Amino acid sequence: MGFWSTNTDPKRQFNFKVTITGAGGKLQSYMAKTANKPGFTINAAEHQYLNHTFSYPGRLTWNDVAVTFVDPGSSGDSGTGDSASAALALLLADMGYNPPDNSATDYQTISKSKAVTSLGQVSITQMDVDGNELDEWTLINAWVTEVTFGDLDYASDDLVEISCTFKYDFATFKETGTDASGGILGL
Repeated sequence: MGFWSTNTDPKRQFNFKVTITGAGGKLQSYMAKTANKPGFTINAAEHQYLNHTFSYPGRLTWNDVAVTFVDPGSSGDSGTGDSASAALALLLADMGYNPPDNSATDYQTISKSKAVTSLGQVSITQMDVDGNELDEWTLINAWVTEVTFGDLDYASDDLVEISCTFKYDFATFKETGTDASGGILGL
């Protein structure tokens, strides 16, 4: 029976939160404006025989996840506050990037271990109209591959948005009342 003929609400796009446990604890859920849920692509391997082509499922590749944050800027005397820009700049340093300055840090590089550890756990949670969690995607071994710190425009009243792209090894899915240990998607 369809949701339109019952007294239940379907999932709504605007009822979600993004939780990132690392990044100095400064990327807050309320900063997320948009988020892609994880998706995957299964490559096809083909075998040709005479006038026929046979397809077989190949390797699975998880698609990147993009999240757009609104930058609330800084608050307080220290100037750190809840700045998403500052959190992402600090994240870059925690991943192992240091601008060259003829010091011992010139030889450090970004590593997957540092990138995953500094970002922490990334999860995207879908909620119902009462704020109860319906389902949750968790990105396993996620790290940032791209950040765009937004655009500036004298003719615009829009808020500054920061776009982030995350790469990850795989994702787990957990629906309310279920255990995600049942499989790679937790189904």
